[in-house]
Amino acid sequence: MRRRLALVLGALSAFPAFTIDLYLPGMPAMARDLHADAGMVQLSVTVFVVGLALGQAVIGPLSDAHGRRPLLLLGLAAYVAGSLACLLAPTAGLLIAARVVQALGAAAATVLARVVARDHFEGRELTRFVSTLMLVNGVATVLGPVVGAQLLSVAPWRAVFLLLVVVGAVLLGEVRRSLPESLPVSRRRPADLRATAEAFGVLLRDRDYLRHTLAAALMFSAMFAYITGSSFVLQDTYGLSPQQYGAVFATNCLGIVLLGQVNAVLVGRLADERTLLGASLAVGAAAGLGVLAAIVLEAPLGALLACLFVLVSVLGPVLANATSLALSPHPGAAGTAASLQGVLQYAVSGAVASLMALATHDARSGAVAMGAAVAASAVAALLVLRVPAPWRTPLPSHAVSGSVGPG
Repeated sequence: MRRRLALVLGALSAFPAFTIDLYLPGMPAMARDLHADAGMVQLSVTVFVVGLALGQAVIGPLSDAHGRRPLLLLGLAAYVAGSLACLLAPTAGLLIAARVVQALGAAAATVLARVVARDHFEGRELTRFVSTLMLVNGVATVLGPVVGAQLLSVAPWRAVFLLLVVVGAVLLGEVRRSLPESLPVSRRRPADLRATAEAFGVLLRDRDYLRHTLAAALMFSAMFAYITGSSFVLQDTYGLSPQQYGAVFATNCLGIVLLGQVNAVLVGRLADERTLLGASLAVGAAAGLGVLAAIVLEAPLGALLACLFVLVSVLGPVLANATSLALSPHPGAAGTAASLQGVLQYAVSGAVASLMALATHDARSGAVAMGAAVAASAVAALLVLRVPAPWRTPLPSHAVSGSVGPG
């Protein structure tokens, strides 16, 4: 049962990454076919991220009131419809609009995967289970660009969205068959916009929740800057083919899988979640600075790829430990806490991607923009966790439990 749950939730949590990664190798071809510039195609990634953030802001709290399963099924249906619209889109503008619908469906999948995991586990068991989700998620992320590159070698870029339609439909059927409701009626909270806003406010004033959530969001932003810019940087600047780019991307994502599993073994045995999170962020910050230095100094491709591999790899333990530390204290409002976590994660990433797009005018400026975004995000993630700030003061325990505690 636990293995099947991990497979289903892992696949759900991988929807955003897989949906983006699968079509990364085809972005240059997509721009040519739709008669759009690189910035317009990159905007389809940014819009997808904004949709993920907005969707999670609504879906998480609604799941605390109405249960996980109905919203998950509705979200997967929207994902299939959005993917089909992307497949048929004749212009870049319509593709971007379809990506919004697709993003809302993916938002339901990823936020509810975390929420259902929190419904079943807590503490270090939750950390280990999330690490298992990262394994499944990482495999999907590894397969994304590889499958996308292979598809592009035999079919046009629209085949990518046809595959996403099929994947969404298969997972919709699997959830209907094998994933029961995990939130009993007795634990549900009334759907109340004011109460949800108050719960968000309480969470934002919770020092531990906020610093762990922001650290994960900033580190994810470093990864997202790489995702958004690397297709053009590595193919247009360094001359990699779509197949070579897919192999590089898959190799980097394999590091997420490996370090995620190392984290699952170490937590509770050799170190606790806080120690592992701090160490991972320190390594990530060093790697981010290395990426920027390699680009500015025009270092050999191997040096850049080595730094990118380390940067991407630490995302596994960062997300596993930060998610557990942020969600464990709030069992009665897991949906609200997970949705705010997702909102901040994708809102910060979307802002970083937008700044990158504004700073990109040619291949060289795009490469430097990616390096600067990666380095700034990774270093900021470490500082958020390490540097004490007077506004991050803990709430009294009665305030937290009163607003977001067990219902």
